[in-house]
Amino acid sequence: MATTVKKTTKRKKNLVIVESPSKAKTIEKYLGSTYKVVASLGHVRDLPKSQMGIDIENHFEPKYISIRGKGDVIKGLRKEAKAAKKVFLASDPDREGEAIAWHLSYLLGLDPTDTNRVVFNEITKDAVKDAFKNPRSIDMKLVDAQQARRVLDRLVGYSISPVLWKKVKKGLSAGRVQSIALDLIIKREQEIKAFIPEEYWTVDAEFKKQRNKFKATFYGLANKKEKLTNNAAVQAILAKLDQTADFTITNVVKKERKRQPQPPFTTSTMQQTANTQLNFRTRKTMMAAQQLYEGINLGGKEGTVGLITYMRTDSTRISAGAKADAAQYIHTEFGADFAASKPRTTKMQEGAQDAHEAIRPSSVFRTPTSIKDKLTNDQFKLYSLIWSRFVASQMTAEVLDTMTVTIEQNGVSFKANGAKTKFAGFTKAYPAAKEKDNVLPDLVLGDHVNLVKLDPAQHFTQPPARYSEAALIKALEENGVGRPSTYAPTLDTIQRRNYVKLEARRFEPTELGMIVEEVIREFFPDIIDIKFTANVENKLDNVELGKEEWVKVIEDFFGPFEKEVKVAEENLEKIIVKDELAGFDCEVCGAPMVVKLGKYGKFFACSRFPDCRNTKAVIKEIGMVCPICGLGQVVERKSRRNRVFYGCSRYPECEFTSWDKPLTRNCPHDQHFLVEKKVKGGKQVVCPNGDYEEDIQK
Repeated sequence: MATTVKKTTKRKKNLVIVESPSKAKTIEKYLGSTYKVVASLGHVRDLPKSQMGIDIENHFEPKYISIRGKGDVIKGLRKEAKAAKKVFLASDPDREGEAIAWHLSYLLGLDPTDTNRVVFNEITKDAVKDAFKNPRSIDMKLVDAQQARRVLDRLVGYSISPVLWKKVKKGLSAGRVQSIALDLIIKREQEIKAFIPEEYWTVDAEFKKQRNKFKATFYGLANKKEKLTNNAAVQAILAKLDQTADFTITNVVKKERKRQPQPPFTTSTMQQTANTQLNFRTRKTMMAAQQLYEGINLGGKEGTVGLITYMRTDSTRISAGAKADAAQYIHTEFGADFAASKPRTTKMQEGAQDAHEAIRPSSVFRTPTSIKDKLTNDQFKLYSLIWSRFVASQMTAEVLDTMTVTIEQNGVSFKANGAKTKFAGFTKAYPAAKEKDNVLPDLVLGDHVNLVKLDPAQHFTQPPARYSEAALIKALEENGVGRPSTYAPTLDTIQRRNYVKLEARRFEPTELGMIVEEVIREFFPDIIDIKFTANVENKLDNVELGKEEWVKVIEDFFGPFEKEVKVAEENLEKIIVKDELAGFDCEVCGAPMVVKLGKYGKFFACSRFPDCRNTKAVIKEIGMVCPICGLGQVVERKSRRNRVFYGCSRYPECEFTSWDKPLTRNCPHDQHFLVEKKVKGGKQVVCPNGDYEEDIQK
C-alpha cells in the first residue's frame, strides 16, 4: 500500500529592520520565533560625496544614491524583505531614524503610508512589544526635517569648501554649527589676549573661640564693603588692628537653605557632566550611552536588555510610570522623607522639541552595583551617573543650616560663612552634588574671639578660561545653535580639520583655524552670526512640527547665501598658509623639512615636495632608553584615535609600548621601571607589576 507524504510549507516570518547588530540581537530575543531582526548598519542612502547632489533649480531636490560599500547589505535586505510576511522599520525614534526608515521603504519598494514604522524610547521587553502593537506610517514631517538639515548643510559645506580649497588650502571645510563653534573659541582667545589684569588684595584671617578655630575674610570698614586694590590699602587696614586684642562678634545670621535637585539628563547635560565629573570626551560619552541603550547581556532570566532610554534628547520630561517606580524605590531604599511629596515637573528649555523623555535608566530597580560585573568600566561609570541623577531628580531638597558671622575690631570687619547639612535629601542618591560642610563654632552676638593669624595676599584678575568640551557644548546650547545629535561630530570635525587643538583639555585655535574664521566672517557673516543661525535652527525645527515647508526654509536661506558665495569667489585673494619649519634638513636632498598635517596628525615632509617625497613621523623623545631592547629611545606617539602612548623608536624591530609614561627610576622592590599613571585629581607613580606606588601629586 502506497503511503502519502504530507508536504509542509515553511511559515513566513515578519522582518524587522534596525540600524545596529547589537540592537537587532536584543530585539529579536523579545519578539520570539515569528520575527527575524536584521541590521541596516546605519544609513543606506545619502547624497553623493563627489558632487553637490542637489538640484537647486528643481526646488532643491536631493539626488540620493545608495551608499558606497552598502551594496551587499541592501541586496541582503531586499532578499529578506521579499521572503517576509511583513516588514517593520524599527530605526531610532528621531529625525535621523525616521529618514533611515523612509530610505529603506524606497529601496525595498514598501509603501511609506503603510503602518510598518515601529518606535520605542527604550529597548526593554515591554516597551518593544507595546510598540509592535501600535505601528504607524512613516512621519514625513520628521523626514522633511532631517532632509532640510541635510540639504542645508550640504549647500553650505559644498559651496564654501571649494572657495577655501581654492583660496586657502586643500582639504578645508566649513559648516553651519562648526563655524559657530570655531568662532566662539576664537572670540574667547581674543578676549584672553586683550585682557588687562587688575591688581587686588585679600586679607584672610584665622580666629579661635577657646580651642575651636575658624576662618574669615576681610569685608570692609564701618560695615561697608571695601575693595583692596593695592598694598597701601592693606597696610592701612592692618594699622587699625591690634592683633593681640580680642575681636567681637557683632552680627550672627542663621538661616535654613534648600537646594533642589537638578532635572534628569538631556543629551547636552549628560555630555557636560560626563566631561567634568568623569573626564569623558564627548565622543566617548555618546559611544558608552549608545551601548547602554542598545542592550547589555545581564545573563540569567533578563538576558540582553537596554539599560537606558534613548540618549539623543533635549527633553527633561519623565513618564508617569518611571516616576512611580522611582517613588517606590526611594520609599523603600531611603525612606518616605526622601521622596518628593508629588511627582516633580521640570520647565522645558526654550526651543526643546520634547520628542522623547529625558535620559534615565529603563528600570530604576536595576542599580549600578547590581550589574557592575556585566558592564565595562566606562559603561558602569556613565550608567551610575545617569541612574543617580534620575533618582535624585525625584527626591526632596537638601537642607542646609547656614550661618554668617561678622567679626569686628576698631571698625574693621571680617565675615565668616558656615554651612552644615541638616538633611541630605537628593544627595543621598547623588553624592557628587553634595556641598562640603564648613562648620563654624557655636558663636553668639557679643562673643569675643582671638586672632590666630592674618594672611594678606596679592592677586590679579584672570582672563576668561578657554572652552572645555563641556563649556563649549553649554555655550552652543544656550545660544540655540546645533541640536543633541550634532555636538559630538561638531567638536570632532574642528579638531580633525586642525582648526583647533586641545591643550590641557581646553580648546585653543590654530593659525589655520583663525584664517578660515576670518574668511567666513568677511564673506559669509550670516554663517557665524549666532542669532541668524539660531533662527535657522528654529525654522528647521518648525518643519518637524509642520509649521514650515522645508523647501521654503531652504529658499529663504539660499538666495542671499548664493550671492555671498559669488562675491567670495571673485574678491577673495589667495591666502598662502606657510608651512612650519621643522628645524632640520631633508637627509635625501638637503632642503629644509617642514611640518605637514595629515589624516592622523602632523608629520615631517620635505619642502621640495613633490620633487622630493621624503617624510618622517613626528616623534617626541622623553629622555629614556628603551627598557626592553636598550638600543632605541622611548618616544611619545599618538594612536589613530589621537590617544598618547609610548613606544620604542626602533619599532617594528622592538615592539615595546606603554599607555602610561615610563620613568627613568626603577621600582625599589623588583627594579622594574616605574610609570607615571593619570588618576582622578592628578598623577600617580606606580610599578606596572603592581607592588609599589607613590603618593598622588595633586
